[in-house]
Formats: sequence, C-alpha cells, structure tokens
Amino acid sequence: MTTISEPETKSFFATDKRLLFVLLCMATLLLLYIKISFIENETAAFEFLQDRPEGMILRLIAALKLFSIPIIYLWKFTVIAFVIWCGCFMFGYRVTYTQCWGVVIGAEYIFLIPEILKIMWFMVVETDPTYNDISAFYPLSLMHFFDYYSIDKRWAYPLRALNLFEIVYWFLLVEGIHHYARKDKKYVWIIVACSYILLFFMWLGFYVIVYK
Repeated sequence: MTTISEPETKSFFATDKRLLFVLLCMATLLLLYIKISFIENETAAFEFLQDRPEGMILRLIAALKLFSIPIIYLWKFTVIAFVIWCGCFMFGYRVTYTQCWGVVIGAEYIFLIPEILKIMWFMVVETDPTYNDISAFYPLSLMHFFDYYSIDKRWAYPLRALNLFEIVYWFLLVEGIHHYARKDKKYVWIIVACSYILLFFMWLGFYVIVYK
C-alpha cells in the first residue's frame, strides 16, 4: 500500500478534485471577465452598439458566458472522463472513473495559458482590435496560417482548435493516466489516441459537416 499511495500524493493529478475544479472555474471566470471587460467591450463595434438593443443582447450573452462556466466544465469533464475510462477499461487498465475525472480536470489547466496570452496580446501589442480579430486569434494555432476573413467560416473553429496547447493537453492526459496505471506509457498513448484524440477529430469533422 505504501508503494502505491506515495506517488499519488506527489502528483498534481492526485490533488483534491473539488479544489482543482473550484480553482479552475475561478481562474477561467477571472480571465473571461478581463477579456470581455477590457478587450471585447472596448472594440468599436461594441461601443457603437452599447446604447442599442443589440448592445443589451451582447451584454446578456457575456453574462451567460460567465455564469455557465461551471456547467460547461462539468459537462466537458464528464464526457471526456467517460471516454477515457472506457478506453482504459477496454485495454484492461484498472483506472477508476473518478481518477479519470481528476486527470481531465488537471490537464484542463493548460488551456488557461492561451487565454492569458490572448489577453496580453490585445492589451499590449494589438491594442485596437476588431471583434473579428479577437474571435480569430488563438495563440500557436493553425489559424495563423490562414486569413480569417477569406476562409470558409466552417473552418475557423477547427483551425483554432488545432493548436500547440491541444497537443500538450494530450501529453498531460497520458501523464495522468500513466500516474494511476503505472504501466508502459506507449500503451497509455494508445488508450488516449483511441479514446479522446479520436473523439476530438470526429467532433471537428462533425462540426465542419453540419456548420451552416
């Protein structure tokens, strides 16, 4: 029992899941509030619409984004953890669903970095962006190789989703599952590839097909 519990206490993925979830929601809420208040609301388009009915709609949407953060995270973590748990079960790995949930929460922290970089970019470098500039920008993504204004808009989201931080997310999932399974890491990669990564690309393909 000592050899099993000792590495778990030293791992970030073994941190209390409720604490990780609350801190993640608070950090996401803070970053989203800063982005909306100091970047999106300062664009010329928002300033033009703020005294019109459209401006009220934009503020309502912003408020819904802030309040929906825990719900969106709960849904996202539940689905991804279930998919990865199924992958572990199929390959005979004794990793519980609760442990998969903790791994997914811990790995999600990597996506706070691009949000911080995005805020810094528009507050320091490009200080007078349009709303479309903000929507199109995602640090270290494939979108940087394309013109947002000329491509078919169905490709905008997939090009933003395919970024360096997403790849790091895969590595973190592998590290988390490996922490609990304690087996050959190459088999953990197969599990993550056949579960989450496969689902990820299927979702992007589905999005492109149904986008109108």
